[in-house]
Amino acid sequence: MLLLQPHEALHKHFGFTDFLDGQEEVISQITSRRDGLVVMPTGGGKSLCFQLPALLRAGLTVVVSPLISLMQDQVDQLREWGISAASLNSTLTYTVYSETVSWIRHGRVKLLYMAPETLLRPDTLDLLEQVNVDILAIDEAHCISSWGHDFRPEYRQLRAVRQRLSTAVCIALTATATERVRQDILTTLDIAPENEFVASFDRPNLHLQAALRQDGLAQINTFLQDHPDESGIIYCNTRKQVETLTEQLQRQGLSVLPYHAGLSHNTREHNQRQFSLDNVAIIVATVAFGMGIDKSNVRFVIHYNLPKDVESYYQEIGRAGRDGLPANCLLLYTRQDMGTIHRLLELDGGENQRAANLRLQALWRYAEGHQCRRQALLSYFGETYTAETCENCDNCLQEDQSLTDLTVPAQKFLSCVVRTGQLFGVNHIIDVLRGSQSKKVLARRHDKLSTYGIGLEFSKNQWQQLAHQFIQAGLLEQSAEHGGLSMTPEGFEVMRGKLFEGIDVAIPEPKVAASTQPSAPQNPELFAQLRAKRKALAEASNVPAFAIMNDRTLLELAAKLPTTAVAFGQIHGIGEAKVANYAAEFLPLIRAFREANPQVTPTAPAPKPATTSAPRERPRDEVSQAIQAIVGRQSGRTAGVWAAYQTGYAIQEIATALAFTGGTIMRHLEKQITAGERLDPEKLQSESALSAAQWDAVCAAFNELGTEKLRPLFDHFEEQVSYDELRLVRLAMLASGE
Repeated sequence: MLLLQPHEALHKHFGFTDFLDGQEEVISQITSRRDGLVVMPTGGGKSLCFQLPALLRAGLTVVVSPLISLMQDQVDQLREWGISAASLNSTLTYTVYSETVSWIRHGRVKLLYMAPETLLRPDTLDLLEQVNVDILAIDEAHCISSWGHDFRPEYRQLRAVRQRLSTAVCIALTATATERVRQDILTTLDIAPENEFVASFDRPNLHLQAALRQDGLAQINTFLQDHPDESGIIYCNTRKQVETLTEQLQRQGLSVLPYHAGLSHNTREHNQRQFSLDNVAIIVATVAFGMGIDKSNVRFVIHYNLPKDVESYYQEIGRAGRDGLPANCLLLYTRQDMGTIHRLLELDGGENQRAANLRLQALWRYAEGHQCRRQALLSYFGETYTAETCENCDNCLQEDQSLTDLTVPAQKFLSCVVRTGQLFGVNHIIDVLRGSQSKKVLARRHDKLSTYGIGLEFSKNQWQQLAHQFIQAGLLEQSAEHGGLSMTPEGFEVMRGKLFEGIDVAIPEPKVAASTQPSAPQNPELFAQLRAKRKALAEASNVPAFAIMNDRTLLELAAKLPTTAVAFGQIHGIGEAKVANYAAEFLPLIRAFREANPQVTPTAPAPKPATTSAPRERPRDEVSQAIQAIVGRQSGRTAGVWAAYQTGYAIQEIATALAFTGGTIMRHLEKQITAGERLDPEKLQSESALSAAQWDAVCAAFNELGTEKLRPLFDHFEEQVSYDELRLVRLAMLASGE
């Protein structure tokens, strides 16, 4: 028996009025006592999938996580929501550890976080067998698979824990898993394949950009000019790079701290805490060590080097924009990065080296590629991105560039490669072409070659861009081990006079589109006051600032200007505990602002659409019982929803009966239409709150802007047409064959 209905708990504890895509289905699966594997992108609401069910049942939920710092952030955030959460880990003092164990024994903890090493201890397992463990949630489940990018042997042993806690529902969660990794997780944890849920890997609020690293510091400075005082992470591959880049940025007056395994535990903890509390804007960190960041207002992630694979890259950019607001992701890379990682993989050896090399090659193709980056990224994870362009990556926003004749520069470069013996890398060839007096050039007598000094018409950076094009076009091959260049048959054809066209190196690098920047807050003066209050409260409680309230909540407070506790509780992300704890802190600021600025008009809350997903309990009236009976007779939820709708029940009636949202019901109907079933579009239109003229206007906008994404339509109508209404129109258009 559930203590609360899902929507009631969602609003009461978390202050949300609706689930994100997929959350409702996963939560329904867990509360129905079915094990499962959940694959959701970072920032897609993965944690809520086990946090909310924990509040619906009487027992304890055990959460396995590999990162202690991430555990503490989540525990802090849950406690701010008024939820009893705790962690057991090696950093706790004996007194705190013993006190936490006592709380667990007496049923005073709802969510218990621990690393696998702690969970596998005999005393921990004995403790858990003495209490009612209702849910076993295994986060970062890709660590189970040797085919994953972050294999951890201790995660393999969780199979035995799962068997020992046999009465608990087991839910495995990950943000990054290829099909092979997912199969490995299912097999290891003995989860039925039909209980696998894979959400879209798309993070539409992230702007994706990749560029050849030429002057890394200058490129980062240019990027940071568009992100003044914003929170961000810069990832480097080595400790030395972290220290050097941190010092360079600090000398420029930027708010930066380092984070890597070479620092003491206390320093790492201090630096991460400063970042979480918004006392420092930027953290420069090693990718190998990992940070476990659960900070919602990270506005950018920069990779100073190529990561080791697509999975690592995807997981790391997932730290950005977790509040749903726009964020930017910049990947800087060179061929040397590829060689460095390749050598490290060789040193590691082992049976997984080949798989690791294949993953590295896939990331290189992504970085070098000219197709839509979102399309390429999703394709790697087995997902099809149907839109022609995403309009939110550098490749899609790049203006068409006319090609120019680069035959002569190509011939000079190729000739120099051949005359130096096809042994040297890009930089040495450029030094020869530009007449460098370096020891390396002189020692090899390359100053005596006919190609010495014939390339002064281009700068070093320009030659690097040209060399990049020559390699991409297949005129040259580059050794992954040492970076040496050798000419290909295609290059030989160009040497013999075949035309080679490329992009003029005088054309500037494309800039991040302005549309990817977070929009300015309404009433910025008040927004700044609210942020300052949040920071003060966070410091007083020694918790991350985002645990008090995230930026999205503060933006909404600054726009809607609530002055009562009731109105305060209607803001996104403010549940009952936050009303009790913080209404008295924030409301005086808002009231004072309104008194000082009587001309400012609050933004009115959007009216609830006909297919609203407001909190509700499942009614037991005759209509709901009839719908539940119809759905229960079908082989699956989609078939059941279809049968109920074809029987004559409306979308909202079905949603109410099943305690789902209207959007979820429409997604089930869409699956059936896509599979070839027929549906009356006029019946769908009859359920809309839109007038006939408004309906036609939305149809026209879909025809103009496309049906793949709803956000462009939502913006087009200035947020006056709800997402559920847009889904309804799109569904009707699909049903009519448009």
